[in-house]
Amino acid sequence: MGFSPSISNSITVRLELPARATAVGELSSAVEKEGGMVTAVDIAESGAERLRTDITIATWGEAHATQIVEAMRKVPGVEIGKVSDRTFLMHLGGKLSVESKQPIRNRDDLSMIYTPGVARVCQAIVDNPEDARRLTIKRNTVAVVTDGTAVLGMGDIGPLAALPVMEGKAALFKRFADVDAFPIVLDTKDADEIVRIVKAIAPGFAGINLEDISAPRCFYIERRLREELDIPVFHDDQHGTAIVVLAALRNALRVVDKELPDVKIVLSGAGAAGSAILRLLLMAGATDVIVSDVHGVLHSERADIARGDNANMAWIASQTNKGGLRGLLTEALVGADVFIGVSAGGILTGDDIATMGPDAIVFAMANPTPEVDPADAAEHATVVATGRSDFANQINNVLVFPGVFRGLMDAQSDHITDEMLLAAAIALSDVVGADERNPTYIIPSVFNPKVSKAVAQAVEKVARERVDATS
Repeated sequence: MGFSPSISNSITVRLELPARATAVGELSSAVEKEGGMVTAVDIAESGAERLRTDITIATWGEAHATQIVEAMRKVPGVEIGKVSDRTFLMHLGGKLSVESKQPIRNRDDLSMIYTPGVARVCQAIVDNPEDARRLTIKRNTVAVVTDGTAVLGMGDIGPLAALPVMEGKAALFKRFADVDAFPIVLDTKDADEIVRIVKAIAPGFAGINLEDISAPRCFYIERRLREELDIPVFHDDQHGTAIVVLAALRNALRVVDKELPDVKIVLSGAGAAGSAILRLLLMAGATDVIVSDVHGVLHSERADIARGDNANMAWIASQTNKGGLRGLLTEALVGADVFIGVSAGGILTGDDIATMGPDAIVFAMANPTPEVDPADAAEHATVVATGRSDFANQINNVLVFPGVFRGLMDAQSDHITDEMLLAAAIALSDVVGADERNPTYIIPSVFNPKVSKAVAQAVEKVARERVDATS
């Protein structure tokens, strides 16, 4: 596939080289010949005959990095020193820390922050539990909870290996919505045990973000926790993905001048993300959706569905494929207006996309390898989006979850509803103005300062309306 070397696989090489005019150029040529990309050259120290230099290089991965370093070593006069993986350096010691908001400078500070003064605050909460939101970190904290069973594209890697992802999630919460999030990794796959543990820790949090928990267990865990807790529970793999997909699709349809109720949508993937996307699409007005998984198109008479093996699959079959199509994903794709992939990489070709209808829209979101090569898809589709950062139209959950929780916490909401999800999607899509929209810009950048605020305000508005209606 036509991907470029990635900054996420970048290395910095400390080396010495002769102080000749062509030396740096020779190194750059050696790197480029091996398929790498020099992104920075920094002179650390200079002498009359030698230079000490740090060269930063984007690579494909560890094996490719080793290949590049060996090529650099062959440049005459070059002595390779330390080779550092920049991504690993960023993770050394973890990505999070805890800091006190109040200085502890003397005995007076200590007596108010801790004993004896803190007892007065404890008693205030005993008298009025709602004061916990006002007087503790509860007002602004989210637990990011996983069991490590469905981490990124790696699958079941366990809670310890999942911790870097949960730390990253917490860092994004803070960066984009000033939410204090804590990574909670659980060493159990028992769904009831997970529910029990999360219920036990819930008093310290204003919301629960479930993350990277495999389907169908994630559906059960989320449902139980929503029923039994008085704070919002949000499974980002489901609902964050659904929100950002709907937001991007609203703008893509605007680009091609089509309406959601009128288009044929083919959705590849019937797991957590696919199910939530389908639910939100139907709520937003979609009427013609066909869902496919590894076994082909879902329909009520398919053997595994007819046997009742999976209640979620049965629900999908009951809500989709009104024409009763049977067969493979490629057959469903013929004449379709929209393809949405949350499944596996490399399952389609450009020729498959060519069978879609005019002004086709392709969202190939499998990571790191999309369902179809974006360059091949772009030869036949008008709008192409992926989950990757090295192509236009990155569909990324970070556009959603910080603002959603900011809005929920500002409203002091005890639940999250489908109406809030829909409001978040509409608000996110509307961040891209009519004068900005085009086939390569249907979704805003994660660094657009309007994003988190717009999503938060939309969610808060619906949450407050819900509170007013029930009070």
